[in-house]
Amino acid sequence: MAASQLGVKEQTGNNDGVAVESYLAVTGLKKGYPWCAAYVSWVYRKAGFAKPNSAWSPDMFPASRITKDALSGNLIGIYFPELKRIAHVGILVKQEGNYMVSLEGNTNIAGSREGEGVYLKRRHFRTIYKMADWMKEGRKLP
Repeated sequence: MAASQLGVKEQTGNNDGVAVESYLAVTGLKKGYPWCAAYVSWVYRKAGFAKPNSAWSPDMFPASRITKDALSGNLIGIYFPELKRIAHVGILVKQEGNYMVSLEGNTNIAGSREGEGVYLKRRHFRTIYKMADWMKEGRKLP
């Protein structure tokens, strides 16, 4: 489900477009808002999970869901020191040595948290602040 969205882009570069707005709608927001967490919520909803369901990336990492297991479908959180919080989230596809491959919304080729599309990203494990497991019942994603 997550991979089916690979290549989705914003319509005008302003957090908009049919797909982006459908991600935001799952969390109760309209166009114009950052959408990395909304993308994750949309993917989980389409896969039959009620949670996580938030447009706020820090909400994706409650203490009860934190894991050290790099399993497909787990969430990766990227910490931004200037904001003093997790400010970007993606869905882990696989681990390749010291790297995590993830599907991420509202990013770009450089890995920004304010990008324009859904990308497959390769990030060094040292850049991953936290991982969360919302699929303890079974692995159905990505």
